Amino acid sequence: MTVTLPPPGLTAREDTGLAHRIARSAAATTGARLCTEDFADWLDGRRRAHRFRVDRIPFADLDGWAFAGATGDLGHRSGRFFTVEGLQVRTGEEPHPEWHQPIIKQPEVGILGLLVKEFDGVLHFLMQAKMEPGNPNLLQLSPTVQATRSNYTKVHRGADVKYIDHFVSPDRGRVIADVLQSEHGSWFLHKSNRNMIVETDEEVPLDDDFCWLTLGQIGELLHRDNVVNMDSRTVLACAPFPHDEPGALHSDTALLSWFTAERSRHDVHAERIPLDDVHGWHRGESSIDHEDGRYFRVVALAVQAGNREVSGWTQPLFEPRGLGVTAFLTRDIGGVRHVLAHARVEGGFLDTVELGPTVQCTPGNFAHLPGDRRPPFLDLVLAAPTQRIRYEAVHSEEGGRFLNAESRYLLVDADDDPRVPLDPPQGYRWVTPGQLTSLVRHGHYVNVQARTLLACLNATVSRT
Repeated sequence: MTVTLPPPGLTAREDTGLAHRIARSAAATTGARLCTEDFADWLDGRRRAHRFRVDRIPFADLDGWAFAGATGDLGHRSGRFFTVEGLQVRTGEEPHPEWHQPIIKQPEVGILGLLVKEFDGVLHFLMQAKMEPGNPNLLQLSPTVQATRSNYTKVHRGADVKYIDHFVSPDRGRVIADVLQSEHGSWFLHKSNRNMIVETDEEVPLDDDFCWLTLGQIGELLHRDNVVNMDSRTVLACAPFPHDEPGALHSDTALLSWFTAERSRHDVHAERIPLDDVHGWHRGESSIDHEDGRYFRVVALAVQAGNREVSGWTQPLFEPRGLGVTAFLTRDIGGVRHVLAHARVEGGFLDTVELGPTVQCTPGNFAHLPGDRRPPFLDLVLAAPTQRIRYEAVHSEEGGRFLNAESRYLLVDADDDPRVPLDPPQGYRWVTPGQLTSLVRHGHYVNVQARTLLACLNATVSRT
Protein backbone atom coordinates (compact mmCIF):
# COMPACT_ATOMS: atom_id res chain seq x y z
CA MET A 1 0.00 0.00 0.00
CA THR A 2 1.41 3.41 -0.93
CA VAL A 3 1.37 6.20 1.61
CA THR A 4 1.12 9.73 0.24
CA LEU A 5 2.18 12.48 2.62
CA PRO A 6 0.70 15.98 2.42
CA PRO A 7 3.03 18.66 1.06
CA PRO A 8 4.90 20.79 3.60
CA GLY A 9 2.68 23.37 5.29
CA LEU A 10 -0.61 21.50 4.79
CA THR A 11 -2.41 19.44 7.39
CA ALA A 12 -3.90 16.11 6.34
CA ARG A 13 -7.39 17.64 6.38
CA GLU A 14 -6.30 20.58 4.22
CA ASP A 15 -4.54 18.20 1.84
CA THR A 16 -7.68 16.07 1.43
CA GLY A 17 -9.77 19.15 0.72
CA LEU A 18 -7.23 20.43 -1.78
CA ALA A 19 -7.14 17.05 -3.56
CA HIS A 20 -10.91 17.21 -4.00
CA ARG A 21 -10.65 20.75 -5.38
CA ILE A 22 -7.88 19.71 -7.79
CA ALA A 23 -10.01 16.75 -8.95
CA ARG A 24 -13.02 19.04 -9.44
CA SER A 25 -10.93 21.42 -11.56
CA ALA A 26 -9.54 18.49 -13.59
CA ALA A 27 -13.07 17.29 -14.29
CA ALA A 28 -14.24 20.75 -15.41
CA THR A 29 -13.72 21.04 -19.15
CA THR A 30 -15.78 24.22 -19.41
CA GLY A 31 -14.24 27.28 -17.82
CA ALA A 32 -15.96 30.18 -16.15
CA ARG A 33 -13.89 32.77 -18.03
CA LEU A 34 -12.95 31.25 -21.41
CA CYS A 35 -14.58 28.36 -23.25
CA THR A 36 -12.20 25.70 -24.53
CA GLU A 37 -13.81 25.99 -27.97
CA ASP A 38 -12.80 29.65 -28.05
CA PHE A 39 -9.21 29.11 -26.93
CA ALA A 40 -7.67 28.67 -30.42
CA ASP A 41 -9.22 31.95 -31.57
CA TRP A 42 -8.02 33.68 -28.41
CA LEU A 43 -4.45 32.42 -28.92
CA ASP A 44 -4.51 33.43 -32.60
CA GLY A 45 -5.70 36.85 -31.53
CA ARG A 46 -2.75 37.24 -29.17
CA ARG A 47 -0.43 36.16 -31.98
CA ARG A 48 -1.89 38.83 -34.28
CA ALA A 49 -1.73 41.48 -31.56
CA HIS A 50 2.06 41.45 -31.39
CA ARG A 51 4.96 41.52 -33.80
CA PHE A 52 7.23 38.47 -33.57
CA ARG A 53 10.32 37.83 -35.63
CA VAL A 54 13.22 35.42 -35.21
CA ASP A 55 16.27 35.35 -37.50
CA ARG A 56 19.38 33.20 -37.47
CA ILE A 57 22.52 35.28 -37.32
CA PRO A 58 26.29 34.64 -37.24
CA PHE A 59 27.96 34.69 -33.85
CA ALA A 60 29.69 37.95 -34.81
CA ASP A 61 26.28 39.70 -34.85
CA LEU A 62 25.41 38.79 -31.27
CA ASP A 63 24.91 42.01 -29.30
CA GLY A 64 26.58 41.86 -25.88
CA TRP A 65 27.71 38.25 -26.30
CA ALA A 66 31.27 37.16 -27.09
CA PHE A 67 33.62 34.18 -26.96
CA ALA A 68 36.20 34.61 -24.18
CA GLY A 69 39.74 34.73 -25.54
CA ALA A 70 41.26 32.40 -22.95
CA THR A 71 38.58 29.67 -22.88
CA GLY A 72 36.29 30.15 -25.87
CA ASP A 73 33.30 30.20 -23.48
CA LEU A 74 30.33 32.15 -24.85
CA GLY A 75 28.95 34.67 -22.37
CA HIS A 76 27.19 38.00 -21.95
CA ARG A 77 29.14 41.16 -21.11
CA SER A 78 26.95 41.75 -18.04
CA GLY A 79 28.13 38.48 -16.52
CA ARG A 80 24.48 37.49 -16.07
CA PHE A 81 21.95 35.35 -17.96
CA PHE A 82 24.00 32.24 -18.87
CA THR A 83 27.19 31.01 -20.47
CA VAL A 84 27.91 28.24 -22.96
CA GLU A 85 30.88 26.29 -21.67
CA GLY A 86 32.40 22.84 -22.12
CA LEU A 87 31.64 19.70 -20.10
CA GLN A 88 33.60 16.47 -19.78
CA VAL A 89 31.58 13.54 -18.42
CA ARG A 90 32.99 10.18 -17.31
CA THR A 91 30.69 7.36 -16.22
CA GLY A 92 32.68 4.25 -17.15
CA GLU A 93 29.44 2.74 -18.46
CA GLU A 94 28.63 1.58 -21.97
CA PRO A 95 27.67 2.62 -24.56
CA HIS A 96 29.19 6.03 -23.71
CA PRO A 97 31.73 5.77 -20.86
CA GLU A 98 33.08 9.27 -21.56
CA TRP A 99 32.11 12.24 -23.70
CA HIS A 100 32.62 15.98 -24.23
CA GLN A 101 29.89 18.48 -25.06
CA PRO A 102 28.88 22.13 -24.86
CA ILE A 103 26.68 22.84 -21.83
CA ILE A 104 24.60 25.79 -20.61
CA LYS A 105 25.71 27.13 -17.23
CA GLN A 106 22.97 29.25 -15.66
CA PRO A 107 23.45 29.27 -11.89
CA GLU A 108 20.57 31.55 -11.00
CA VAL A 109 17.25 30.02 -9.95
CA GLY A 110 14.22 31.22 -11.88
CA ILE A 111 10.55 31.19 -10.93
CA LEU A 112 7.94 29.18 -12.78
CA GLY A 113 4.69 30.11 -11.09
CA LEU A 114 1.00 29.38 -11.59
CA LEU A 115 -1.53 31.66 -9.92
CA VAL A 116 -4.77 29.90 -8.97
CA LYS A 117 -8.15 31.41 -8.14
CA GLU A 118 -11.59 29.95 -7.62
CA PHE A 119 -14.43 30.93 -9.93
CA ASP A 120 -17.91 29.45 -9.47
CA GLY A 121 -16.49 26.97 -6.97
CA VAL A 122 -13.82 25.65 -9.39
CA LEU A 123 -10.07 26.32 -9.34
CA HIS A 124 -8.81 28.15 -12.42
CA PHE A 125 -5.15 28.64 -13.42
CA LEU A 126 -3.85 31.92 -14.82
CA MET A 127 -2.05 31.08 -18.05
CA GLN A 128 -0.03 33.34 -20.32
CA ALA A 129 0.33 33.47 -24.11
CA LYS A 130 4.10 33.87 -24.15
CA MET A 131 6.50 34.14 -27.03
CA GLU A 132 9.71 32.12 -26.82
CA PRO A 133 12.19 32.37 -29.71
CA GLY A 134 12.92 28.64 -29.79
CA ASN A 135 9.33 27.46 -29.99
CA PRO A 136 8.44 26.16 -33.47
CA ASN A 137 5.22 28.22 -33.45
CA LEU A 138 6.69 30.97 -31.21
CA LEU A 139 3.58 31.53 -29.06
CA GLN A 140 2.54 28.91 -26.50
CA LEU A 141 0.72 28.72 -23.20
CA SER A 142 3.11 29.41 -20.35
CA PRO A 143 2.67 29.74 -16.57
CA THR A 144 1.57 33.01 -15.01
CA VAL A 145 5.21 33.80 -14.31
CA GLN A 146 8.15 32.37 -16.21
CA ALA A 147 11.19 34.42 -15.33
CA THR A 148 14.84 34.09 -14.48
CA ARG A 149 16.21 36.15 -11.59
CA SER A 150 17.84 38.40 -14.21
CA ASN A 151 14.36 38.99 -15.67
CA TYR A 152 12.50 39.85 -12.49
CA THR A 153 15.36 41.86 -10.99
CA LYS A 154 15.46 43.76 -14.33
CA VAL A 155 19.10 43.22 -15.26
CA HIS A 156 17.94 43.72 -18.85
CA ARG A 157 16.31 47.08 -17.86
CA GLY A 158 13.01 45.91 -19.30
CA ALA A 159 9.43 46.12 -18.09
CA ASP A 160 8.23 44.56 -14.84
CA VAL A 161 7.34 40.86 -14.86
CA LYS A 162 3.57 40.76 -14.51
CA TYR A 163 2.11 39.12 -11.37
CA ILE A 164 5.57 38.42 -9.94
CA ASP A 165 4.58 39.81 -6.51
CA HIS A 166 2.31 36.80 -5.92
CA PHE A 167 5.40 34.56 -5.99
CA VAL A 168 8.17 36.64 -4.43
CA SER A 169 5.72 37.56 -1.65
CA PRO A 170 3.75 34.31 -1.35
CA ASP A 171 2.21 35.42 1.97
CA ARG A 172 -0.27 37.22 -0.28
CA GLY A 173 -1.87 33.82 -0.97
CA ARG A 174 -1.87 30.14 -0.11
CA VAL A 175 1.11 28.13 -1.35
CA ILE A 176 -0.10 24.87 -2.93
CA ALA A 177 3.27 23.76 -4.30
CA ASP A 178 6.80 25.14 -4.00
CA VAL A 179 9.74 22.94 -5.00
CA LEU A 180 13.08 23.27 -6.78
CA GLN A 181 13.07 21.10 -9.89
CA SER A 182 15.85 20.29 -12.34
CA GLU A 183 15.94 21.40 -15.93
CA HIS A 184 17.25 19.33 -18.87
CA GLY A 185 20.28 17.50 -17.50
CA SER A 186 21.65 16.85 -20.98
CA TRP A 187 21.90 20.54 -21.85
CA PHE A 188 22.00 22.44 -18.54
CA LEU A 189 24.61 22.09 -15.80
CA HIS A 190 23.03 21.93 -12.33
CA LYS A 191 20.09 24.13 -13.40
CA SER A 192 17.07 24.41 -11.13
CA ASN A 193 13.88 26.43 -11.22
CA ARG A 194 11.45 27.13 -8.42
CA ASN A 195 8.12 25.53 -9.41
CA MET A 196 5.29 27.25 -7.58
CA ILE A 197 1.49 27.14 -7.42
CA VAL A 198 -0.10 29.89 -5.32
CA GLU A 199 -3.80 30.40 -4.68
CA THR A 200 -5.16 33.91 -4.23
CA ASP A 201 -8.45 35.37 -3.07
CA GLU A 202 -7.53 38.83 -4.33
CA GLU A 203 -9.02 40.52 -7.33
CA VAL A 204 -6.56 39.94 -10.17
CA PRO A 205 -6.59 42.43 -13.04
CA LEU A 206 -6.45 40.39 -16.24
CA ASP A 207 -3.84 41.40 -18.78
CA ASP A 208 -4.75 40.84 -22.44
CA ASP A 209 -2.11 38.11 -22.87
CA PHE A 210 -3.46 36.04 -19.94
CA CYS A 211 -6.48 33.79 -19.48
CA TRP A 212 -8.05 31.69 -16.71
CA LEU A 213 -8.43 27.97 -17.45
CA THR A 214 -9.46 24.94 -15.39
CA LEU A 215 -7.21 21.90 -15.11
CA GLY A 216 -9.68 20.04 -17.31
CA GLN A 217 -9.32 22.65 -20.03
CA ILE A 218 -5.54 22.55 -19.80
CA GLY A 219 -5.78 18.75 -19.95
CA GLU A 220 -7.61 18.98 -23.25
CA LEU A 221 -5.01 21.42 -24.60
CA LEU A 222 -2.23 18.97 -23.62
CA HIS A 223 -3.64 16.66 -26.29
CA ARG A 224 -2.80 19.29 -28.94
CA ASP A 225 0.67 19.65 -30.44
CA ASN A 226 2.84 22.53 -29.25
CA VAL A 227 0.22 24.44 -27.28
CA VAL A 228 1.19 24.04 -23.59
CA ASN A 229 4.84 24.90 -23.08
CA MET A 230 7.40 22.97 -21.04
CA ASP A 231 7.38 25.39 -18.12
CA SER A 232 3.62 24.99 -17.72
CA ARG A 233 3.91 21.21 -17.88
CA THR A 234 6.56 20.96 -15.17
CA VAL A 235 4.58 23.17 -12.77
CA LEU A 236 1.34 21.29 -13.49
CA ALA A 237 3.12 18.05 -12.58
CA CYS A 238 3.77 19.52 -9.11
CA ALA A 239 0.04 19.93 -8.40
CA PRO A 240 -1.22 17.50 -5.73
CA PHE A 241 -3.33 15.57 -8.22
CA PRO A 242 -5.34 12.84 -6.45
CA HIS A 243 -4.74 9.21 -7.43
CA ASP A 244 -7.05 6.46 -6.20
CA GLU A 245 -4.53 3.63 -5.95
CA PRO A 246 -5.28 0.70 -3.62
CA GLY A 247 -1.69 -0.52 -3.85
CA ALA A 248 1.53 -0.65 -5.84
CA LEU A 249 3.99 -3.30 -6.99
CA HIS A 250 6.66 -1.71 -4.77
CA SER A 251 6.03 0.11 -1.50
CA ASP A 252 7.15 3.72 -1.19
CA THR A 253 9.98 2.64 1.09
CA ALA A 254 11.13 -0.06 -1.33
CA LEU A 255 10.98 2.38 -4.23
CA LEU A 256 13.06 4.98 -2.38
CA SER A 257 15.57 2.30 -1.35
CA TRP A 258 15.95 1.17 -4.96
CA PHE A 259 16.35 4.79 -6.11
CA THR A 260 19.01 5.47 -3.47
CA ALA A 261 20.86 2.33 -4.56
CA GLU A 262 20.72 3.55 -8.17
CA ARG A 263 22.23 6.88 -7.18
CA SER A 264 24.92 5.07 -5.23
CA ARG A 265 25.97 2.57 -7.91
CA HIS A 266 26.64 5.15 -10.63
CA ASP A 267 30.03 6.87 -10.56
CA VAL A 268 29.53 10.07 -12.57
CA HIS A 269 32.27 12.66 -12.90
CA ALA A 270 31.17 15.85 -14.67
CA GLU A 271 33.80 18.56 -15.00
CA ARG A 272 33.52 21.99 -16.59
CA ILE A 273 36.20 22.59 -19.22
CA PRO A 274 36.86 25.46 -21.67
CA LEU A 275 34.55 25.41 -24.66
CA ASP A 276 37.64 25.47 -26.88
CA ASP A 277 38.77 22.16 -25.34
CA VAL A 278 35.61 20.20 -26.16
CA HIS A 279 36.75 17.30 -28.36
CA GLY A 280 34.68 16.35 -31.39
CA TRP A 281 32.93 19.73 -31.71
CA HIS A 282 33.84 22.49 -34.17
CA ARG A 283 32.96 26.17 -34.15
CA GLY A 284 32.01 27.87 -37.38
CA GLU A 285 30.75 31.36 -38.15
CA SER A 286 27.12 30.54 -37.31
CA SER A 287 27.11 27.31 -35.33
CA ILE A 288 29.02 24.90 -33.11
CA ASP A 289 28.50 21.37 -34.43
CA HIS A 290 29.42 17.81 -33.53
CA GLU A 291 31.81 16.28 -36.05
CA ASP A 292 29.32 13.47 -36.85
CA GLY A 293 26.37 15.86 -37.33
CA ARG A 294 24.52 14.31 -34.37
CA TYR A 295 23.11 15.42 -31.00
CA PHE A 296 22.65 19.22 -31.23
CA ARG A 297 24.36 22.40 -32.30
CA VAL A 298 24.79 25.87 -30.80
CA VAL A 299 23.35 28.69 -32.93
CA ALA A 300 22.60 32.41 -32.58
CA LEU A 301 19.31 34.29 -33.07
CA ALA A 302 18.08 37.86 -33.32
CA VAL A 303 14.62 38.21 -31.75
CA GLN A 304 11.82 40.78 -31.84
CA ALA A 305 8.80 40.27 -29.59
CA GLY A 306 6.12 42.84 -28.86
CA ASN A 307 4.84 41.28 -25.64
CA ARG A 308 8.08 40.57 -23.80
CA GLU A 309 9.75 42.60 -21.04
CA VAL A 310 12.40 43.53 -23.65
CA SER A 311 11.18 43.97 -27.23
CA GLY A 312 14.40 42.95 -29.00
CA TRP A 313 17.57 41.03 -28.23
CA THR A 314 20.08 38.49 -29.52
CA GLN A 315 21.14 35.24 -27.86
CA PRO A 316 22.63 31.76 -28.41
CA LEU A 317 20.42 28.64 -28.28
CA PHE A 318 20.91 24.87 -28.51
CA GLU A 319 19.24 23.22 -31.52
CA PRO A 320 18.74 19.42 -31.40
CA ARG A 321 19.26 17.28 -34.48
CA GLY A 322 15.89 15.67 -35.08
CA LEU A 323 12.60 14.89 -33.34
CA GLY A 324 12.92 13.23 -29.94
CA VAL A 325 10.87 10.35 -28.56
CA THR A 326 9.85 10.43 -24.91
CA ALA A 327 7.63 7.60 -23.64
CA PHE A 328 6.41 5.75 -20.60
CA LEU A 329 5.51 2.12 -21.07
CA THR A 330 2.44 1.44 -18.92
CA ARG A 331 1.05 -1.75 -17.46
CA ASP A 332 -1.87 -2.82 -15.30
CA ILE A 333 -0.44 -4.59 -12.23
CA GLY A 334 -2.94 -5.91 -9.71
CA GLY A 335 -5.63 -3.62 -11.08
CA VAL A 336 -3.43 -0.52 -10.70
CA ARG A 337 -1.86 1.33 -13.63
CA HIS A 338 1.95 1.54 -13.41
CA VAL A 339 4.58 3.21 -15.59
CA LEU A 340 8.11 1.96 -16.22
CA ALA A 341 10.56 4.58 -14.92
CA HIS A 342 14.26 4.70 -15.72
CA ALA A 343 16.96 5.92 -13.32
CA ARG A 344 18.74 8.11 -15.89
CA VAL A 345 22.28 9.42 -15.81
CA GLU A 346 22.62 12.89 -17.34
CA GLY A 347 25.80 14.93 -17.17
CA GLY A 348 24.11 18.07 -15.84
CA PHE A 349 22.23 16.52 -12.92
CA LEU A 350 23.08 17.60 -9.41
CA ASP A 351 23.06 14.02 -8.10
CA THR A 352 23.97 11.31 -10.67
CA VAL A 353 20.46 10.12 -11.61
CA GLU A 354 16.82 11.18 -11.67
CA LEU A 355 13.75 9.17 -12.57
CA GLY A 356 13.02 9.59 -16.25
CA PRO A 357 10.69 8.03 -18.82
CA THR A 358 11.16 4.50 -20.13
CA VAL A 359 12.51 5.96 -23.37
CA GLN A 360 14.04 9.43 -23.75
CA CYS A 361 16.23 10.04 -26.77
CA THR A 362 16.50 11.29 -30.32
CA PRO A 363 16.32 8.08 -32.40
CA GLY A 364 18.50 9.50 -35.16
CA ASN A 365 21.45 9.69 -32.77
CA PHE A 366 21.36 5.88 -32.46
CA ALA A 367 20.42 4.89 -36.02
CA HIS A 368 24.01 3.81 -36.76
CA LEU A 369 24.19 1.44 -33.79
CA PRO A 370 23.29 -2.27 -33.71
CA GLY A 371 20.18 -3.28 -31.81
CA ASP A 372 21.97 -4.33 -28.62
CA ARG A 373 23.53 -0.85 -28.28
CA ARG A 374 20.34 1.10 -28.86
CA PRO A 375 18.37 2.39 -25.86
CA PRO A 376 16.27 -0.35 -24.23
CA PHE A 377 12.63 -0.41 -25.36
CA LEU A 378 13.20 2.23 -28.06
CA ASP A 379 12.32 -0.04 -30.97
CA LEU A 380 9.29 -1.37 -29.10
CA VAL A 381 7.98 2.19 -28.64
CA LEU A 382 8.71 3.18 -32.24
CA ALA A 383 6.78 0.15 -33.52
CA ALA A 384 3.85 0.47 -31.10
CA PRO A 385 0.51 -0.09 -32.87
CA THR A 386 -2.09 2.65 -32.62
CA GLN A 387 -4.34 0.62 -30.34
CA ARG A 388 -1.63 0.47 -27.67
CA ILE A 389 -1.00 4.23 -27.59
CA ARG A 390 -2.92 5.78 -24.68
CA TYR A 391 -1.58 9.28 -25.26
CA GLU A 392 0.39 11.00 -28.02
CA ALA A 393 1.30 14.61 -28.72
CA VAL A 394 4.31 16.59 -29.90
CA HIS A 395 5.57 19.05 -27.29
CA SER A 396 8.50 21.44 -27.51
CA GLU A 397 11.09 21.85 -24.79
CA GLU A 398 12.13 25.11 -23.14
CA GLY A 399 11.88 27.72 -25.90
CA GLY A 400 14.07 30.30 -24.19
CA ARG A 401 17.22 28.20 -24.51
CA PHE A 402 16.45 25.54 -27.14
CA LEU A 403 15.50 26.02 -30.80
CA ASN A 404 12.95 23.69 -32.39
CA ALA A 405 13.50 21.14 -29.63
CA GLU A 406 10.48 18.88 -30.07
CA SER A 407 9.68 15.42 -28.79
CA ARG A 408 6.90 12.98 -29.49
CA TYR A 409 5.48 12.27 -26.03
CA LEU A 410 3.78 8.89 -25.64
CA LEU A 411 2.09 6.63 -23.12
CA VAL A 412 2.22 3.11 -24.55
CA ASP A 413 0.41 0.09 -23.09
CA ALA A 414 2.63 -2.94 -22.55
CA ASP A 415 0.04 -5.22 -20.94
CA ASP A 416 0.79 -8.90 -21.66
CA ASP A 417 3.87 -8.00 -23.72
CA PRO A 418 6.60 -10.54 -22.86
CA ARG A 419 9.29 -8.04 -23.89
CA VAL A 420 8.30 -5.85 -20.90
CA PRO A 421 8.58 -8.02 -17.79
CA LEU A 422 7.42 -7.31 -14.24
CA ASP A 423 11.09 -7.67 -13.29
CA PRO A 424 12.63 -5.18 -15.75
CA PRO A 425 16.35 -4.67 -16.53
CA GLN A 426 18.65 -2.99 -14.04
CA GLY A 427 17.93 0.70 -13.76
CA TYR A 428 14.19 0.37 -14.43
CA ARG A 429 11.29 0.14 -11.96
CA TRP A 430 7.50 -0.02 -12.15
CA VAL A 431 5.95 2.93 -10.27
CA THR A 432 2.42 4.26 -9.98
CA PRO A 433 1.38 7.76 -11.04
CA GLY A 434 0.56 8.43 -7.38
CA GLN A 435 4.08 7.52 -6.35
CA LEU A 436 5.50 9.83 -9.02
CA THR A 437 3.18 12.62 -7.84
CA SER A 438 4.50 12.17 -4.30
CA LEU A 439 8.12 12.21 -5.48
CA VAL A 440 7.59 15.37 -7.54
CA ARG A 441 6.83 17.21 -4.31
CA HIS A 442 10.56 16.90 -3.63
CA GLY A 443 13.30 18.32 -5.84
CA HIS A 444 15.59 16.36 -8.14
CA TYR A 445 13.78 13.02 -7.99
CA VAL A 446 11.83 13.17 -11.28
CA ASN A 447 13.35 14.71 -14.41
CA VAL A 448 11.65 17.32 -16.56
CA GLN A 449 10.64 14.89 -19.32
CA ALA A 450 9.01 12.52 -16.84
CA ARG A 451 7.22 15.49 -15.25
CA THR A 452 5.79 16.38 -18.66
CA LEU A 453 4.52 12.82 -19.07
CA LEU A 454 3.06 12.87 -15.56
CA ALA A 455 1.15 16.05 -16.41
CA CYS A 456 -0.05 14.40 -19.64
CA LEU A 457 -0.97 11.20 -17.80
CA ASN A 458 -3.02 13.20 -15.31
CA ALA A 459 -4.69 14.92 -18.24
CA THR A 460 -5.52 11.52 -19.73
CA VAL A 461 -7.01 10.33 -16.42
CA SER A 462 -9.15 13.48 -16.19
CA ARG A 463 -10.74 12.67 -19.58
CA THR A 464 -11.68 9.07 -18.69
